[in-house]
Amino acid sequence: MSRRIERVNKVILEELSKILKREVEFSPGVLVTITRVETSQDLRQASVYISTIPEEKKKEVFGLIRKNIYQIQGLLNQAFKIKIMPRISFLEEKETKKAAEVEVILEKIKGIEKD
Repeated sequence: MSRRIERVNKVILEELSKILKREVEFSPGVLVTITRVETSQDLRQASVYISTIPEEKKKEVFGLIRKNIYQIQGLLNQAFKIKIMPRISFLEEKETKKAAEVEVILEKIKGIEKD
């Protein structure tokens, strides 16, 4: 991955985090985190991965994001000073869920070893 793509990913993550926090009203007690951004080499598409806690609220969260997608994209476009602005798409982060499951298994193993 080129340094330019890495910088674009980082800036998109930072800006989108601010935009979501400021512009989208999620239910009280719902934590929405952008875990990573993957931008295509031609800068036309950016996949934004989102983690939701509690997980039962992910449908509601993605519904709110879909409802506000044009506003979110517009605000992101205003924040950037590049010729081609990637079109964003939001996806559910499944890697953190897998990592959490592995962590639980490791804790169980540690508990067994202590006995």
